[in-house]
Amino acid sequence: MIDDILKLKEKIEKAKNICVFTGAGISCPSGIPDFRSADGLYNKSHGSLLPERIISHTFFMSDPELFYEFYKGKMLYPSALPNAAHYYFSRLEKEGKNVGVITQNIDGLHQAAGSTEVAELHGSVHRNFCMKCGKYYDLDYIVNSDGVPKCDVCGSNIKPDVVLYEEQLNENVIEKALKIISGADMMIVVGTSLVVYPAASFIKYFNGSSLILINKSKTAYDSSADIVINDNIINVVSKLN
Repeated sequence: MIDDILKLKEKIEKAKNICVFTGAGISCPSGIPDFRSADGLYNKSHGSLLPERIISHTFFMSDPELFYEFYKGKMLYPSALPNAAHYYFSRLEKEGKNVGVITQNIDGLHQAAGSTEVAELHGSVHRNFCMKCGKYYDLDYIVNSDGVPKCDVCGSNIKPDVVLYEEQLNENVIEKALKIISGADMMIVVGTSLVVYPAASFIKYFNGSSLILINKSKTAYDSSADIVINDNIINVVSKLN
C-alpha cells in the first residue's frame, strides 16, 4: 500500500485538473455514520418502518411529522466538523490545483473545509425551503423547530433541499458534475462503494489519465482503476501530507 500511496502522491503533484468524487466514507471520521454498513442508517429500523420508506417523497408528503422525527434524529449532525480529508482536498485547491468536488453527501463539510467548486448530487441539509412561498431556511432553523418546521411567513411546511427516494437529481447539479468530470485529468473516488445510482454511473464519464479508488472495501470499478487503496481515507491523507 505504501508504494500505491507514493504513486498517488506523484500523480497528484503532476495533475492540473482533479475531480474528487466522495461518498459517506469521507465523513464517517467526522462522526457522521454511513448508510449501508452493518451499523449504518439503513440497518436501523424506525419501529416497523424501514429508513428507505421514511425518507421517500411519498412518505414526506403523507406523514411529515414522522419524517422529521426520523430526519432530525438520524440524519442531522449540526456539530460535525470537516476532517483531515476534507481539508486535504481544499488545500490542493489553495495550492493552485483546479479541484472540483462531486459529493453524494448532504453534510456540507467540503464547503466548510474551504472547497469552492462542489456539486452536491443529493442536496444539502443546510438548505431548506418553504413549500408554498419558497422562503429559505438554514439548518439551525430546522434543528431548533418543534415537530414539522413551518414557514414564519405563510405557515406552510418546510422541506429540506435533499433528494429523497422517488425524486430526481437536480439537472443543474448533474450538468455541473459532468462538467467537472469531463474537464479532469485525474479522478479520485473516496469513501463510496459505488452502488448508488445514478450517482455511481458518473464515473463512466471520466476520460482522463488517472482513476484512483480509495475505499475500505472493494468496488465493482476496481478493475478499471489505475490505483486502488482499500483503507480509511484519513490514513491515506496522513501519508500524502
